[in-house]
Formats: sequence, C-alpha cells, structure tokens
Amino acid sequence: MRHEVTDDDTARALGSGEIEVLGTPRLLAWLEAATVEAAKPLLADGETTVGTGVRIRHRRPTRVGGRIEVTADLREREGAKLSFTVKAEDGDGQVVGDGEIDRAVVDAASFGQ
Repeated sequence: MRHEVTDDDTARALGSGEIEVLGTPRLLAWLEAATVEAAKPLLADGETTVGTGVRIRHRRPTRVGGRIEVTADLREREGAKLSFTVKAEDGDGQVVGDGEIDRAVVDAASFGQ
C-alpha cells in the first residue's frame, strides 16, 4: 500500500505533536490497514479480523509530500490469532517505521456486520 503524506496526516493535525511531519497515529493506521488487507486471503466467508496488539517503532520523520510504502507479512498463525511483521519505507527506501501487529479472526456477524 502506498501513501503520500498530506497536511491532514501530520502530528500537528492529529494532535500527537506540534511538528508538520507524518504523525505516528497515521503511520499506525496505515500499517494496520496493511494487516487487514494481508489477512483477507486467510479468511473464510463471514469472517473478519479485529486488532488485538500493536508494537511499532516510528523511526524517522517524513515531511508533507513524502511517499510511504507499507507492507504486512504474516509472521505466525496460532488458531484465530494472526501476527504480522509490518514495515513502512519512504521514497528513498529508508525505514520510517516497523514492528508487529496482531489480529484475531472473528465471525463478522457477532460484531453486527
């Protein structure tokens, strides 16, 4: 998944800081969205996933206009638990953020979907 950092994605806009660079909450949202997409082929009809754990590091700033590519790779599946290794790189190939995100497979109907 590729993203371009806009004014709406900055730490200032998100309330997570006062600097006009990619905010950690947006980085987390992009990484989590990548896990949602990566989980889809693993699901049966009527199943979805919910986030259950996050361990990420935001390693370097990205200015407005910068491009970010995020990836999620399944690291482990244990029953209904899916653990992903996630990474975000900027247009220069520098690691902006990385870590692990866990999701649980659930029945979508039980969540009113």
